[in-house]
Amino acid sequence: MSLIQISEVTKSYGKKKALHDVSITVESGKIIGLIGNNGSGKTTLLKLLAGLLQPSSGSVTIDGTKAGVHTKQMVSFMPDTVFLEQWMYVKDAVAFYHTFYEDFDAVKAATMLSEMKIAQEVRISSLSKGALEKVQLILTLCRRAKLYVLDEPLGGVDSVAREQILQILLAFYHEERTMIVSTHLIQEIEMLFDEVIALQDGKVLLHMNAEELRLRHAKAVHEWFKEVFSC
Repeated sequence: MSLIQISEVTKSYGKKKALHDVSITVESGKIIGLIGNNGSGKTTLLKLLAGLLQPSSGSVTIDGTKAGVHTKQMVSFMPDTVFLEQWMYVKDAVAFYHTFYEDFDAVKAATMLSEMKIAQEVRISSLSKGALEKVQLILTLCRRAKLYVLDEPLGGVDSVAREQILQILLAFYHEERTMIVSTHLIQEIEMLFDEVIALQDGKVLLHMNAEELRLRHAKAVHEWFKEVFSC
């Protein structure tokens, strides 16, 4: 059985369709790059997978279960916004995840924070943008979930922080985990992609093995993206 099955999904906000008749199947153990221009429907698709939204029509299932309340224990979601309270210390965020999620590995989180040289006695409000992104990513990945959904984990951070975030992704990935990573910084991260899903105007423009895409078009993924989406 496929881990993700999206069948003829349309999602509308009033008269605007964010997604239109989208069908995608994803097997377990893949890192999927989700790419597209602004307004293509990437964040809407990720929120549907996380069970935070329901489709206007069609269906989304995770491991055979309709996405929603019953799949939230299967999916670990990192939005593209700050989701930690500013008054918290880093240790409070770790404690919150440990209390809220039965599958959260607090020991592993503490180890990763130490390796990234992020003190747990520091307030969330005092962290740099890069450090905050790393904290949120570590919290997200320290859950033992079936699917990790990451919305722009490289967004707004400097090159050093981006390299460290990539190190975190590599450290946590193994063949039983599936990650869907939305990004505009394709060149920085495309070496991790097993497959690429490209959205345009709420529709699937392409879903292909990343290496096959490179061979077929004789271009890196970011070069293909620039060529297609600049037209």
